[in-house]
Amino acid sequence: MRRSKAEPIELLIRQFLRREALEAPLNEHRLLKSWGEVLGPNIASYTKQLNIRNQTLYVSLSSATLRQELMMGRELLVKRLNEKVGATVITDIIFR
Repeated sequence: MRRSKAEPIELLIRQFLRREALEAPLNEHRLLKSWGEVLGPNIASYTKQLNIRNQTLYVSLSSATLRQELMMGRELLVKRLNEKVGATVITDIIFR
């Protein structure tokens, strides 16, 4: 017997994650994991620590030169990271 109001599983999972307040932490985790993919392994190797607080990504780098370079293109970087995740997870990046 077939249900007349069947919904796609993707929609049901998304609704469950929102209802249980798990969507934001999951997206944050995805964004942190995508850092190396978006920037490449060379730049990612200079990254010491990443964390997100209040929609701001805090990045600790071991190279002052790289920090200056990334500061100039941080708006594009915010856009690329959010696009990779498929949601607006961060609005700013602070390099330390």
